[in-house]
Amino acid sequence: MPGSSRAVARWCAAQGWPVHPLAPGRKTPVRNCSVCAGHRHEPASCPCLPAGRPCHGFHAASTDPGLIERWWGDSPSSGVGVACGPAGLVVVDIDAHQVQVPDRGQLLPGIPIPEQVQLDGLVSGFDTLALLAAYRGETSPAQDEHTLRVRTPSGGLHVWYRNPTPSVRYRCSTGSARHTALAWQVDIRAEGGYIVAPGTRTPKGVYRPEGSARRPAVLPEWLQRELRRTQHVIEHKSLVEPVAPAVPAPAHRGGRRAASADRLIDPLIALVAECAAAPEGTGFSEKLNRAAYTAGGLVAAGHLDQAAIRDRLVRVAHYARPWQQSRNEKIVDDALAVGSVRPLHLKGRP
Repeated sequence: MPGSSRAVARWCAAQGWPVHPLAPGRKTPVRNCSVCAGHRHEPASCPCLPAGRPCHGFHAASTDPGLIERWWGDSPSSGVGVACGPAGLVVVDIDAHQVQVPDRGQLLPGIPIPEQVQLDGLVSGFDTLALLAAYRGETSPAQDEHTLRVRTPSGGLHVWYRNPTPSVRYRCSTGSARHTALAWQVDIRAEGGYIVAPGTRTPKGVYRPEGSARRPAVLPEWLQRELRRTQHVIEHKSLVEPVAPAVPAPAHRGGRRAASADRLIDPLIALVAECAAAPEGTGFSEKLNRAAYTAGGLVAAGHLDQAAIRDRLVRVAHYARPWQQSRNEKIVDDALAVGSVRPLHLKGRP
């Protein structure tokens, strides 16, 4: 695997994977230019993209050697993002966040786990993915040595696969709806999203390839079936409509307490995701502020995990308004801080 970010970007482009710069030291795209940051518009109508400016994140991704030389020549420390959809990639994103494990009914969406199944020791997406694979009599993607796997600085793992059927498109599971996750702490990166390329460095560490495989294998048939079952396939109607990517609700406390918090925050986040249907006139800022303020109160009362809900809010905000990412984060952080001053205790709960 090449060393410098520019070399990594060249290598990815040589595989046919469009790339775009990530902000130095971060896993998020570079900031939009001042014009794009100050004016609302759809990426498709942005003059920056045909002009070769890397605004709007993965929408700007390219395999053009000239653009790659210019982008990483201007900012050699920028990381490398790969636009999954145009690259024909489906990446299994396994997290290992230190959060409360939810009830067994939330571990494998659509699959009831009988009480007699012992779940002692289950703590992360590695465990839920292994459980799903065991149910299907297959090997967990985390153990798939035939495909490119990338260890993340936080201890997670990205398992890269090639989509063998271009006519079938898969959506990301990063956004708002819980039921489209592959498993608890297991997301899918595909159409409408990007993945961090190996070699990218953040303050927490480097994204490093694991094992000997350096190229993605074909997406296994059993995973293709699972992605269809969990609603990750983009139906024909969705090809011309905005599709809100889905992310599992942050895992926090189990039982009725968790369900009550989810019932309160999920509809508010869904309203933010719906703002993607139009670039203005949707009350986006107000809706995002309300969702983050409510989340802050729930965090202060111990019903939600701060880092997990912030990540969820930021991701759905970036989906709805990708051209104003810095502003999105400021709205989220400010509203979370204000909301945390007034703990929001759920009815009937301390």
